[in-house]
Amino acid sequence: MNKKNVIATLLALALASTTALAADEHPGKESIAKSGYKGPETCEECHPGSAKGFMDTVHWKHASKVTNVEGLDPKKEYGMKNRIYVMCNGNDIVNNLKEIPKSPETGKSKFTGCNTCHPGNHISDVGSTGPEAEAAVDCLVCHSTDYDFRQRKPSRNEKGQVVMGQDRSTKAALAIGKPTVKNCMVCHEAAGGGVIVKRGFSFTKDTDAHAAKGMVCVDCHKAKNHKIPTGHDPNNWANDNVFVSCADTSCHGVKPHKDADLNRHSAKIACQTCHIPRTGGAFAKDFTVWEQTPDKFYEPTTLKKEANETTPVYAWYNGTVKNTPHFIGPKGSRKDGKSKITPFKIFQGKAFYNKQTGELLSMDFAQPMSNGDTRAGVLSAAKTLGMKNPEKVAKEAVPGWQTIYFGSNHLVTKSKALFCANCHAPNGVLNFKDLGYSDKEIVKLTSPELYMKKLAEKQKEEW
Repeated sequence: MNKKNVIATLLALALASTTALAADEHPGKESIAKSGYKGPETCEECHPGSAKGFMDTVHWKHASKVTNVEGLDPKKEYGMKNRIYVMCNGNDIVNNLKEIPKSPETGKSKFTGCNTCHPGNHISDVGSTGPEAEAAVDCLVCHSTDYDFRQRKPSRNEKGQVVMGQDRSTKAALAIGKPTVKNCMVCHEAAGGGVIVKRGFSFTKDTDAHAAKGMVCVDCHKAKNHKIPTGHDPNNWANDNVFVSCADTSCHGVKPHKDADLNRHSAKIACQTCHIPRTGGAFAKDFTVWEQTPDKFYEPTTLKKEANETTPVYAWYNGTVKNTPHFIGPKGSRKDGKSKITPFKIFQGKAFYNKQTGELLSMDFAQPMSNGDTRAGVLSAAKTLGMKNPEKVAKEAVPGWQTIYFGSNHLVTKSKALFCANCHAPNGVLNFKDLGYSDKEIVKLTSPELYMKKLAEKQKEEW
């Protein structure tokens, strides 16, 4: 290469570097530095209508119409705003952000509520609309890489209203950009009452192959107009009507492997089955008995494991969900032409049921959190929901269990993925009998004849 070509190449590289830098740099920072950050109105100088559009997303409404769950009214919206199930045993209606009664032992109180993760100021709450709600949107909690989460805490304002704080500092606004893993996981990792409780995963380079490659949540969950694509978790009802799948052409496609045998499996086996062999988080909760914590408040008795400690259970799943007072989980079979064998974390929760109707009852956490009185929590929730004879409902409430299947969609591994013998051995992870296979089929499916040659060759390569 001559000198002229070398100089031209260096100039091209420098220009490409500058362009890449400019692409990462969010425009408008000079204006923010000069005028400060005034909330959504500052963002809307460049993104007009974004706050109003955000009002129509699950992150703001905490509900949506749900078409794949049995027993729901197709005209109504469902989600954390109004659902009752035993991971939370409450919702935004009965457990709205509030100050709980003072502890009888310490005289202290604290704020709690299912909607502490709602990206508003609480005065403009879940599902609210209009100019005040638009002005209350906390854009930076998702979009700032230098957000001070210590400021996002509830307090009472001069009118005595409970308000959720926000970091609207110029410093936070100048760090505007694509949501990081932390921006997402502050809420999603701590859902269900604590870190790694509800979904049982952390998204780090040590726990997930995607994170190890430097990917962040929104690389897969790519939003359009703040509508976030999700998977088809039997427990995750509310959605923005956009979905993401490993089989998407922008991800791995329908033939993700070089090995034709493995690609044939992907027609009936979900990617997660082999690539997410472990899960974690809470596997049981008892909302009828609350335990006192060191700060003298109370929490429901909870059993949990860390990420990658729990072996999933496998079931056929076609994307539709069975929904009863005692069971929420996948529907499907090997014969319906739509189902795939899919891994799930099983969670079981104990709560109170209506003696007359058999329906699961909700619980207001304020009372039991203060003094451990769980039936007082049922009574308060019954009153809030306008139930007839709430005192009788609470007094006669019957303890019972509900089983929930949570989808295993994170903690992806490539190096520790399941292979032939993990499933097709007599003591393999798949229970072929439960999956609907005959004794004759099981004999064939658990014979080394299926994979002897393939594993022998693989073994030679490894040695």
